[in-house]
Formats: sequence, structure tokens, C-alpha cells
Amino acid sequence: MSSSIVTRGDGDHVVVRIVGELCFEDAELLEHTLRAALDKPVSCLDLDLGDLRFWDCSALNVLLTLRRQALAAGQTIAVTAASPVAERLLTLTDTRSLFAPAREGGHAAADEDGAFAEYGEDAHEGAGDSLRSEVVQLRRALQTRPEIDMARGILMASFGLNADEAWDVLVMASQGTNTKLHRLASNVVTAVTGDTLPQPVRQQLTAAIARRRAAGARSAHASAPPRAPRRANGRRERPTA
Repeated sequence: MSSSIVTRGDGDHVVVRIVGELCFEDAELLEHTLRAALDKPVSCLDLDLGDLRFWDCSALNVLLTLRRQALAAGQTIAVTAASPVAERLLTLTDTRSLFAPAREGGHAAADEDGAFAEYGEDAHEGAGDSLRSEVVQLRRALQTRPEIDMARGILMASFGLNADEAWDVLVMASQGTNTKLHRLASNVVTAVTGDTLPQPVRQQLTAAIARRRAAGARSAHASAPPRAPRRANGRRERPTA
């Protein structure tokens, strides 16, 4: 494993500090660690990603999945510190606001897309700015989400991917081209109507599909039952009872 994950309690918060790299192989450990932290009687899980040197979409998928489940249980997941590498992926995928820390004295309220805005218990001052910010974020999500979903569908139909694999491919290509996810999705959608994909986008999509298939093959191989050893005559030995 190329990462270190340390958990500590802090009142009604639990702090998880991740150092090093998070790859496809680390996703299961990350999910197990965060689930164990959320199983405790805490209101918020604070993620310290300040020393994260590398991570990919598999780790981000874990965070997004657990965030939805945490909100349903009345808990929140917040990124309290982010390295440039962590910040870049969150920004490219327009998910940074989903993990914004709650303001002191406030609480998190889920909106229609699972994002949240912060409100103070008795706060009227600045409430207008908070509401306007929430409306802008929600409007942007509603505008960009259909194209992202359409692009995922196109990749699923064209390359036999499932929904999660198509999302991973889009995120990897977004990172590789340094392009916002919704803009890359728009390129994929318009290509169906006859427009040509930009060469860098086409190259990154091809590479991302190959990497995602290779990762899936490794995962399937790791979970396959061991084969019985062969005898000298080529026959497989039957397992003994």
C-alpha cells in the first residue's frame, strides 16, 4: 500500500488524515476506514488531504458514495485541508463544494443534487449571500448534469462499460486533459452528432478506457478462486475434503 490513513477523535468530529497516494488498490481500505469512522456517534468526518500526493477517481467515488450515505444519516463529510493534487481533482469534477466544511455554529442542509449549503442557527446576516450562492451552485449542477449523464451513456453503449466505469473514464480523461468534467462531457456528446473530438481528448479517453478495463481485469482476477494444481499428466487434482 502506498498510503497512510490515520484516524483520531475530536469531540463530535472524527478526523481522518491521508498521507501519500490513493490508487485503485487502496479504495477498499479507504472505504472500510471511513465507514468505521462514520459508525461512531459523530456528526462530521473531517478529511485532511493536505499531504495527499496522488489519488484517482476510484478514491473520489468512495468519498461521493459515503457522503450520500452520511447525509442520509444526518452526518457530513468535509475536506478541511487539500493538497494541490487533491484540490485539482475536486475542482475538475466540480465536487469541491460538496465537501465544504460547515461554518461554526451552523449545520449542513442537503439540496436536490446532494450538495449542501451552510446556515447558522440564528443567522439572518449574510443569509441572502448564502442563498444566492446555493442557487448558483444548484443551477450549474442542473445545467451540467444532463450532459455528463449523456456522455456516460454514450461511453457505456460504445465500449460496453457500466455506469461506474464510464464515470471513471470521464474523470481520468478530465484529469489528463486538464478540462472541467462538464466541458469534456460536452465534447463527447457533440461528437455523436458528427463533430470531431479534439485529438488530446480522444487520446485521453482511449487511454482511460484501457486503464479502467485493465483495473477491472485485475480486480476480477484477484477475486477468482484459485485453480487446482495440475499433475504431471496434465490433469487437475481434485481438492480433498
